[in-house]
Amino acid sequence: MSNQTIVTEFLLLGFSDVRELQILHFVVFLVLYLASLVGNLLIVTAIALDHHLHTPMYFFLMNLSILDLASVSVIIPKSMVNSLMNTRSISYSGCVAQVFFFLFFASASFALLTIMAYDRYVAICQPLPYEMVMNREACVQMAAGAWISGILISTLHTGNTFTISFCGGNTVDQFFCEVPQLLKLAWSDSYLREVGVIVFNVCLDLGCFVFIIVSYVQIFTTVLRIPCEQGRHKAFSTCLPHLTVISLLLCTSSFAHLKTTSSSATDLNFLVAVLYSVLPPMMNPIIYSMRNKEINSAVSKWMCWRLFRKNKMSICLLR
Repeated sequence: MSNQTIVTEFLLLGFSDVRELQILHFVVFLVLYLASLVGNLLIVTAIALDHHLHTPMYFFLMNLSILDLASVSVIIPKSMVNSLMNTRSISYSGCVAQVFFFLFFASASFALLTIMAYDRYVAICQPLPYEMVMNREACVQMAAGAWISGILISTLHTGNTFTISFCGGNTVDQFFCEVPQLLKLAWSDSYLREVGVIVFNVCLDLGCFVFIIVSYVQIFTTVLRIPCEQGRHKAFSTCLPHLTVISLLLCTSSFAHLKTTSSSATDLNFLVAVLYSVLPPMMNPIIYSMRNKEINSAVSKWMCWRLFRKNKMSICLLR
């Protein structure tokens, strides 16, 4: 133990040693990042500027977009810089920050999706007291609870992960600091301690999942009792984006947990990490705007206003 090496930095998985493929990695991640950035910023801007969207559902959606934007900003830029600069290193403190903030934003997002399921339940199953139950103060408290739960879960995982002794080197078999890959470098007793934290987190996630399932069972039961077909269609249309986002998150996360962890599956690990860490934040704005006329209308109005203002300024300059 006296000869144990202190880890001061970690080496992340490189996409390739071929320079052309490194540039390709940079370009692909740049496109994915810009798509996430533009999509989520449009959602946040449209909801913030259009007073017709100042409702609980869109308030929670704006929070979700902020969390999605933050989560991809934690991991993608560093990977892009490493590919562009032909390096693999990340400092110890940088790895700690990456683990903390990614877990924080990811955990808060799932908690927020659970709250959004409750919002849909109250709106459809208890429409009369909806405004009283989902008032401004209650919505702010629920959103704050989601953010705080993310901080607590992230602090628990980060604290347990980085109090361990790293004896297996400093090479992380992933393009960002991922907790399961870091645990492979740990002493066995520390690993078992972190497994307990993971089990606790899985129980919390399972509880949220059960809550979502129960909420939608009640929602579907209520919607099927609506005599008007147009009313049923309208009720389902407000739930469909949320259900799609939940399904996407659960499918990618489940695949990530069920994937093989053998050392020969490096490429698979890389692909799965991209699926669960990059794909949902990029797809969520598309899913919510695809069948939502109010979001599309707000975005169109904002873009038209920006173009009109720009043209007006250009005319004034010409005069």
